[in-house]
Amino acid sequence: MKKIKTALCGFGMSGWVFHAPFIHLHDGFELYAVWERNKKLAQEQYPAIISYSSYEELLANDAIELIIVNTPNNTHYTLAKQALLANKHVVVEKPFTISVAEGEELIEIAKDKNRKLSVYQNRRFDSDYLTIQDVLEKKLLGEIVEAEFHFDRYSETLSYKVHKETPGQGTGNLYDLGAHLIDQALQLFGYPKAIFADITAMRNISKVDDYFELILFYENKLRVRIHSTYLAREANIGYIFHGTKGSFIKPKTNVQEIALVNKQQPNEPNWGVEPQTDWGLLHTEQNGTVIREIIPSKSGQYMNYYNGIYEAIVHNKNVPVTAEDGLAVIKIIEAAYASNTARKIIDL
Repeated sequence: MKKIKTALCGFGMSGWVFHAPFIHLHDGFELYAVWERNKKLAQEQYPAIISYSSYEELLANDAIELIIVNTPNNTHYTLAKQALLANKHVVVEKPFTISVAEGEELIEIAKDKNRKLSVYQNRRFDSDYLTIQDVLEKKLLGEIVEAEFHFDRYSETLSYKVHKETPGQGTGNLYDLGAHLIDQALQLFGYPKAIFADITAMRNISKVDDYFELILFYENKLRVRIHSTYLAREANIGYIFHGTKGSFIKPKTNVQEIALVNKQQPNEPNWGVEPQTDWGLLHTEQNGTVIREIIPSKSGQYMNYYNGIYEAIVHNKNVPVTAEDGLAVIKIIEAAYASNTARKIIDL
């Protein structure tokens, strides 16, 4: 099996939690190099990895085929552009970029260079989303008329990551957690016709937005609500779907991230399996019979993202998350801020 020599652009939480374990364990990848600007931590876990102090030096290594841009949001465009121009394939952490113009330029460069460009939307591979996708594909609820996506947390303190709390384009909860929820909504329901948004900082200490509520409007009267806050000690139900035949509600879960933070490996038994307490409730009607039951969740597996990246690079398949998908999320985010400023519905 061909080994794709892969480099990370950092070894913070994103690097050591969400990328390194999967690249290291996948037979088709070699965790070959990392760009570490300050602390040199990667070699403690991966002794064979090459640690570069300079991004230019890393890009100059012709053995490296794939670059993972897992850096602060406002650096995604510049670092991804440099990598594409150096003839590397690129995976960019969400959000893809901080503006539509940046994303459009990267897509054109990737096409011109014939390089693969993908956005790391790992939440498509979570058990909760996969379960909801299955319920909707089976049309268990009839025509969907309302949907809610929540990603709530509770924190009275600011993040230790200074770049996340510094005001500027690309920072704030909408670019952070919102990018996940918007991507899921677009995958399930497509691009909306209009949007209304309420975005603010609820905590007195916050300098960037920590709360948002978006309403996406669709042609068939469907309304999709996307919400997140950092002041929910008792979180809202993660997913709520109502259709003409029934409803499905499910807690938002995070079993893979919790396991990864606890240094568990994604090849361990029962990886990505939710406890029964996190299964969803289906209340619907089938063949004239009303059903109200807890249904088992699908198993999540972030490794499937890297399976898709391998197939894309080696066998020229489509990437698992396209740059165009990432761009659609940024279009929604830009429209949301425009709606919040104007305090009105924005047509898309």
